[in-house]
Amino acid sequence: MSNHIAQNMIRLTTAQAIIRFLKNQYVERDGVEQPFFAGCFGIFGHGNVAGIGQALAQYPDFRYFQTRNEQSMVHTAVAYAKTKNRLQTFVCTSSIGPGATNMITPAAGATINRLPVLLLPGDIFARRNVAPVLQQLESEHSQDISVNDCFRPISRYWDRINRADQILLALPEAMRVLVSPAETGAVTLSLPQDVQAEAFDYPTALFEKRIWRIPRNRADAAEIRRAAEWIRTAQKPLIIAGGGVLYSEASEALRRFVEATGIPVGETMAGKGSLRYDHPLNLGAVGVTGTFAANRIASDADLIIGIGTRYSDFTTASKTQFQNPALRFVNINVAEFDAFKQNALPLIGDARATLDELSAALEGFHVGAEYERQAQKLHNAWDAEVQRIYDIRLQDDGHEHVSQGELIGAVNDGGKEDAIMVCAAGSLPGDLHKLWRTRHPKQYHLEYGYSCMGYEIAGGLGIKMAAPEREVYVLVGDGSFLMLSAEIITSIQEGYKLIIVLMDNRGFKSIGSLSRSLGTSGFGTRYVFPTEAADYQPNGAVRERLPGDEMAEVEPLPVDLAMNARSLGAKVIEADSYADFTAAMEAAHAADRTTVIYIRNDRYVGVPGYESWWDVPVSEVSEIDAVNAAREEWEEMRAKERYFV
Repeated sequence: MSNHIAQNMIRLTTAQAIIRFLKNQYVERDGVEQPFFAGCFGIFGHGNVAGIGQALAQYPDFRYFQTRNEQSMVHTAVAYAKTKNRLQTFVCTSSIGPGATNMITPAAGATINRLPVLLLPGDIFARRNVAPVLQQLESEHSQDISVNDCFRPISRYWDRINRADQILLALPEAMRVLVSPAETGAVTLSLPQDVQAEAFDYPTALFEKRIWRIPRNRADAAEIRRAAEWIRTAQKPLIIAGGGVLYSEASEALRRFVEATGIPVGETMAGKGSLRYDHPLNLGAVGVTGTFAANRIASDADLIIGIGTRYSDFTTASKTQFQNPALRFVNINVAEFDAFKQNALPLIGDARATLDELSAALEGFHVGAEYERQAQKLHNAWDAEVQRIYDIRLQDDGHEHVSQGELIGAVNDGGKEDAIMVCAAGSLPGDLHKLWRTRHPKQYHLEYGYSCMGYEIAGGLGIKMAAPEREVYVLVGDGSFLMLSAEIITSIQEGYKLIIVLMDNRGFKSIGSLSRSLGTSGFGTRYVFPTEAADYQPNGAVRERLPGDEMAEVEPLPVDLAMNARSLGAKVIEADSYADFTAAMEAAHAADRTTVIYIRNDRYVGVPGYESWWDVPVSEVSEIDAVNAAREEWEEMRAKERYFV
């Protein structure tokens, strides 16, 4: 007997069934229930207009948002999910071909950063008879391949729906992965355009409200006791707080733990904001973009307690930051993969629940008084260094333009305390990691797992959609702005006001600085006309005009970024000085729509590195003396890299 007889059925197209299913998925954690999907971003073409597009038109209670670029709409969804602590996200749909592959870059970022997003790209015809269709990649080795197979390695779950009934099994599996604290990331369901439009008799039970309860998994009790023993015997323990602290909403648990034990904290890019900046045991950023306070403590630490971190090379300074030969690691993480890193004692569980249980096991323990005083003294010294950089304008520096550090300080000091700042790529993230004074857990929003140029404005839109009551400050350089600024239009269309600080240094400031440090003189990193007299040395290496250089002035490209922003509908305020900029911040707060503050900033005045290093291999042989000198420095530091086995 067919199952169709035993159940109540409803005839829908595949696309209609998908949308009807998605709008009835809910999550619950700590007794708080909410829809998992806030709606759908999409751009329509022949691969989805008659399928998913028609379904969205039929079900207007599942909100559709028009966007301008497939890459940016996924960035927006990911930023929204990050702001919502992974408890809510968006669906993103595209047509077949280039529309689909435009989503690959942000999908990779979602998976790298462990953030949920559901991708529904159109796909080739399942019935094949009309192939090759427009925008189809053909293969002489298989007819079961399309450009959407590129999503396989970057998706936590991938499936191609070749029959209408397959979604009965695929959709629950997709949800299982999306709501998992340990397994989440990009999920891709490739939808052949003919299958989207095909009808099938679906059981009505598929469309009933379903609540996915997200547990706070507990670590093994014996491992908790063992970790407590390690902490009690440590002389110089250090906590490294990662993004898992914020996603678990464990900031208060961390504060209680720190104040009970006296253990200082260094923060990763994803974990910055785990403690307020002014907590006396918050040493700030750790690693390549770290503070001297955190890095000095990290160098001598005999125990690292990693909470929700995946230990990127920026956090470990390419395995050179931790030099104590007796060093051990305790890792608290929901993901077994990350918990075992650095040959650690793994506490596999939710950060908040595990911290509370570890606190109970450590009752009565406190680090030595001298060690705590040392950490607090370094905290104070670092705060003074931040203020020095904020106040560079008060020094007789002779620089033509405002420095990036000063502008960060102006936004931080002149911004609202409950606001959220977002950034992603270039030199800004490193400076922000050091300098931003974070006042609440969500104030510092950096996409740095993938450090994807173009995330900033699209991400800012996602943040504002998730937290419309807060001001959102988008800090972006000219390189990222030129790559992806079109969602300014969407922010205006939907009424989500952003304050965008556009810093123009006429080129790629970050890689220019890195290039100079490696002996290659900023090759290919300035936005200038290539003139032989100004740009080329006799040996063929492109050089930049450094401060005080006697070489001829280069000719910049005639690009007007302020005018470009106006053309997208934004209110634009141009600033020439620090005073102009602070006045512009006040005006932007009063504006009724997305506002861009445009300012030229100094390309060469940077924030120093503080007792850390990043492994970027230098050419082993070269005809350029500066490269050979950089290679010698690299070999010296490379020798300090450690294996933790």
